[in-house]
Amino acid sequence: MKINSEKAIVAAPNKIILEFLSSAENLIHLLPQDKISDWKATKEECSFKVQGGIVISLVENGMEAPNKLFLKSGEKSPFPFNLTVHLNQKDTATEGYIEFDGQVNLFLKMMVEKPLTALFNHMTVALQNWYANKNA
Repeated sequence: MKINSEKAIVAAPNKIILEFLSSAENLIHLLPQDKISDWKATKEECSFKVQGGIVISLVENGMEAPNKLFLKSGEKSPFPFNLTVHLNQKDTATEGYIEFDGQVNLFLKMMVEKPLTALFNHMTVALQNWYANKNA
């Protein structure tokens, strides 16, 4: 199953955004605080519970600086997946989006596609707002 978030324009250079996102500890700032619990993080990985009690864990899986960051599912995740954060410099700003590629069966796809799409869209808007507030 593949999901692409909506694209967002972030008021910062892609190099700065990549540096911010490459620390898993910073991902807390992009998640919907009212829908997660049990946040744990190091620089390389993080985990949290989403509504419904499902644990999601993310592990850094390399980068192609300054345009891509790769994350993969950790051992606590309910199914294997990869996330790619795409960052494209646009003058002094950056256009970015999240690409999800998960190995889910048809039944699970029906359950997780909408919530995951909403989560990734929330994360792109939260990143946009994070840098808008920093530059305000």
